[in-house]
Amino acid sequence: MHKGFLISAAMMGAIAVILGAFGAHGLKAVASAQQLVSYDTAVKYQFYHVFALALTAVLYQSFPSKWLLIAGRLFIAGIFVFSGSLYLLTLLAINGYHQFNWLGAITPIGGVLFVLAWIMMGFTLIRYKP
Repeated sequence: MHKGFLISAAMMGAIAVILGAFGAHGLKAVASAQQLVSYDTAVKYQFYHVFALALTAVLYQSFPSKWLLIAGRLFIAGIFVFSGSLYLLTLLAINGYHQFNWLGAITPIGGVLFVLAWIMMGFTLIRYKP
C-alpha cells in the first residue's frame, strides 16, 4: 500500500466534497448554467480520480512498480490541472475576469494526464512479474 497516495486521496476527497457543496449552494445564485456545468464537471472528475488514486495506492501493495508510482503521480497532477483549471476558470468568470478564458486550453492537458495514468495502471497490471 502506498500511504502517500492514500493520504492524498483522502485530502482531495474531502476537498471535492467541500467544493461540491460550495458549487451546489454557494454558486447557484451567481453562476450561469454553463459555469455551473463546468464547475460540476471539475468536481465529478476530481471524485472519480480520487478513487483511482486510492485504487493505485492499494494496488501498489501487490504490484510495487515504478509504473504504478507514475500512475499515482499522474492522477494527482491530472486532478490539479483538469479540475483545478475548471474551478479557476469558473471562479474567475463569475468575478468578471474573462481575460483568463485561455485557461480553458489547459484543461485538456489534465485529461491527457488522466488517460496516461490509466494506461500506466493497466500497463503495470499486464506486465508485472513478481
